[in-house]
Amino acid sequence: MKKIYLLNACSTCQRILKAISPGDDVELINIKETNIDGETLDWLKEKVGSYEGLFSKKAMKYRSMGLHERTLTEADYRNYMLEEYTFLKRPFCINGDEVFIGNTKLAVEAAVKSFNN
Repeated sequence: MKKIYLLNACSTCQRILKAISPGDDVELINIKETNIDGETLDWLKEKVGSYEGLFSKKAMKYRSMGLHERTLTEADYRNYMLEEYTFLKRPFCINGDEVFIGNTKLAVEAAVKSFNN
């Protein structure tokens, strides 16, 4: 399985996509049009260790909904990500059993290396 979940309108996602330069065998999924499904989110959680690790606390709705003032459970993180794409840390890059989440320099470099081998 080779997939990249991203937001097409996000310049950071586009920059990372350009760096990865995925081939035709990689499925690109715009999370605004097709939000992540529960099965994939659960699989990613197993790879990263927690739903919180997949959750974007930089999302504008995180503060506007007052979530920053609450103690969220793993179930809360999962539900919010399934309800609203903006809570997904992006991009999510999946190459077989390898998973790369977010836009940190380390994550991007590892994704580029993985997809270009």
